[in-house]
Amino acid sequence: QVQLLESGGGLVQPGGSLTLSCAVSENIFNFNAVGWYRQAPGRQRELVATINVGGREDYADSAKGRFTISRENAKNTVYLQMNSLKPEDTAVYYCKAHILSREYWGQGSQVTVSS
Repeated sequence: QVQLLESGGGLVQPGGSLTLSCAVSENIFNFNAVGWYRQAPGRQRELVATINVGGREDYADSAKGRFTISRENAKNTVYLQMNSLKPEDTAVYYCKAHILSREYWGQGSQVTVSS
C-alpha cells in the first residue's frame, strides 16, 4: 500500500514563506508524477504544481513565480517551497502520486495565511 505523508503546514503571515514536504513510501521514480494540490473551503481541489519522472515541473498560474516544486530522490520526498504567500493561498494542501490510472493521496496539510 503506497503511503504519502505531508508535513510543514501551519499559520503564516501574508508575504511569508512555508515549505511543505511529502514523504512517499516507495521510490518516487515508480510513479509518472508526484504533485501538490489544494482545496480551500467551498472550492474544488485544484492543481498547484507537479514534477514528473523526467523532472519536468508544471505549475498553476497562481503558483508561477512564487512556488517551487522539487524532490530529494534519496529520501523519496517531494517539496513545495511557497514564497510571498497570500490569504487566498489558505487551503488544505495534498500530495498525490500517480502511475497510469492509479492515484495515491496523502491526508493533507493545512496552510493558513493570515495576519
